Amino acid sequence: MRCMVMVKANQDSEAGVMPSERLLSEMGRFNEELVKAGILLAGEGLQPSSKGARVKFSGSSRSVTDGPFAETKELIAGFWLWQVKSMDEAIEWVKRCPNPFDGESEIEIRQVFEADDFGAEFTPELREQEARLRAQVAAKS
Repeated sequence: MRCMVMVKANQDSEAGVMPSERLLSEMGRFNEELVKAGILLAGEGLQPSSKGARVKFSGSSRSVTDGPFAETKELIAGFWLWQVKSMDEAIEWVKRCPNPFDGESEIEIRQVFEADDFGAEFTPELREQEARLRAQVAAKS
């Protein structure tokens, strides 16, 4: 299964405080372990929400709100995309992760939908389109 592992933001990450050299080194070692284990598919840190925007959909209309966004605890400071055997395996890897921030931190794990999760609504034509798009993305990487 694939899962997205999200590092929740805090006041420091939202203020643009950069991680220490020590933390960058520890995270680098952790990422090396993930790569060696064949788990890491992608991973990045995210800029503060002050450099972001939200697009709200209401029927056919769209409205844009520029950051920053108020609820820091609901924001994401970084993420990984992992390929693991189970949620339990993902949890065990997260427990080995260096603490992303001084003090308290929170990391959320969410399973990524796979094609079969969508059932009959994901028709053979839609599956073919999805496969074609994934192949195009992989070719550009």
